[in-house]
Amino acid sequence: MTTGDNARKALAASLNIVLANSYALYFKTKNFHWHVSGPHFRDYHLMFDEQATQILMTTDAIAERVRKKGQRTLTSIADISAKQTIADNDAAKVTAADMLQELRNDNLALVANLRAAKELAGQAGDNATDGIIDDWTDQAEQRAWFLAESAEAA
Repeated sequence: MTTGDNARKALAASLNIVLANSYALYFKTKNFHWHVSGPHFRDYHLMFDEQATQILMTTDAIAERVRKKGQRTLTSIADISAKQTIADNDAAKVTAADMLQELRNDNLALVANLRAAKELAGQAGDNATDGIIDDWTDQAEQRAWFLAESAEAA
């Protein structure tokens, strides 16, 4: 196995973590969308739905980057669970303020995953993945910003 093969495998493994965390964050964001309540219900309900949609829209492109490296991507909910580092939230009641803070932190954790993958893309000489990760990072940073700014009003 060549150094290039190892670099591609490491990149694919990192992207699979990004993908697992994207699904975990998507589902948590939808969970909070479904269960938010309080005086800012409509605003948060709509923002969470918009953010969940944006996260879901990246998943196919992430998986296809893994496949373009000649590797397997996630295959099941159990596979997602095994690879995700973003924690689930199964609490029966979460305040809107806690939802905003938790999603902000999770988006920033995803940014860290993306930066690690970007470094590996550079090592693998994968300019396409390197470039698209910048877009995904910008989206996650914007979501974190919106959540932080909304938390100020909560």
